[in-house]
Amino acid sequence: MKKIFKFVDNNLNELISELQTLIRQPSVSAKNEGIEECAKLVSKILKKSGINSEILRIKKGVAPVVFAEVKSKMNPNKTILFYNHYDVQPVEPFELWDDDPFSGKIMGNKIFGRGSSDDKGELITRIKAVEAFLKTQSDVPCNVKFLIEGEEETGSANIDKYLKKYKKKFSCDGVIWEFGYVDSKNRPIVGLGMKGLLYVELIKEESKIDAHSSLAVIIKNPAWRLIEAVSSLRDSSGRILIKDWYKEVKPFSKKDIELLMAEPIDENSFKKEFGIKDFVGKKRGLELKKALAGSPTCNIAGMVSGYVGTGAKTVLPSKALIKIDFRLVPKMNPKKQIERLKKHLKRKGFGDIKIKVYHGEAAARTDPNEPFVANVKSSADEIFGTSILNVSNAGTGPMHSFVKYLKAPCISIGSTYIFSKIHSPNEFTRIDLLKKTTKCICQILEKFGK
Repeated sequence: MKKIFKFVDNNLNELISELQTLIRQPSVSAKNEGIEECAKLVSKILKKSGINSEILRIKKGVAPVVFAEVKSKMNPNKTILFYNHYDVQPVEPFELWDDDPFSGKIMGNKIFGRGSSDDKGELITRIKAVEAFLKTQSDVPCNVKFLIEGEEETGSANIDKYLKKYKKKFSCDGVIWEFGYVDSKNRPIVGLGMKGLLYVELIKEESKIDAHSSLAVIIKNPAWRLIEAVSSLRDSSGRILIKDWYKEVKPFSKKDIELLMAEPIDENSFKKEFGIKDFVGKKRGLELKKALAGSPTCNIAGMVSGYVGTGAKTVLPSKALIKIDFRLVPKMNPKKQIERLKKHLKRKGFGDIKIKVYHGEAAARTDPNEPFVANVKSSADEIFGTSILNVSNAGTGPMHSFVKYLKAPCISIGSTYIFSKIHSPNEFTRIDLLKKTTKCICQILEKFGK
């Protein structure tokens, strides 16, 4: 592997340059901004790296999937698939960015810009790892495929359709997921699962027009109505109060608990980074780890009503809405959970509140005894010095769909520093972690091929 690693070292500037090119191409799926252009750019970069690429579609108006493949001459019977996405989160609020969100600016060991970590930085490590084998050996240790979608940041609404239509094309023996965290002590977190998600909007419209706030004694305020409704959903400890919400949730296995106990978490660094004094319910130690890996959540993602500009305006709003995301764990069915939410609101006297469902996806986990896990873990240990097995990431992705259609284990490993401000202003990636992760992916391919 010395020759491979030397290639990665010698071509680090090219990796950085191509990542900057990707960052400078906006691709905000929530606004359908630059999606087509970015898909074509990704395909171009893949081809430049010697990887055959094509753009797949299912229907007009749906973001295309970039598919790429390299067939192995030495080992054509094993296939690894890299799942990534080229879309990014919106950049607002603009005023909190120190520089242009799509600048790709380099400052010391960091590259700044939306998508620098999530997920363009991760994607480039996969591409450059495969290129390293092609340029030094004219072959790869196993078949390699890429599935790069453009709707991950809006819930991967069409990934099931792509997986179903192109199931044979995407077939594989193992999936490397689109990201992976590196903790505050530079240890990569090898993630074995993803939580599910149910994203809804609660809407209450009381009157036809906004009114003078003096009329609040006779006209109901829809914002108060929503606040009262949302207050019934959970308690101050974070426990969700909807009947049967936890009915299908299974306790952690003995092996899961062992992994959780062995997983270090720097609570003080976490609090310092976010400027908080305590965690929800004053959780600590094992309870904190269990919550991150396996507790459902009920989170208010946004609230809109009345006047929110500078200064005062005494107004009684006609309409209010609250966006809520529920994180789900294995065995929780998004469709069943939405019905429970509807029944809860009706039972509590809030049947007048409208519910708009944006999307839902189930959770998934890979068995820690799966051989592929040992492959990834040992590769990470060799490159980073040590790594940590994680029962499940706290975030969400369409992992359940991949398990359902491809019947392959999925594992997260990557270069995203835990405090790299993904989804926030001034998102960045670390150059040293990009280099190490590229080598780690090379090592995974080598071990997987054997």
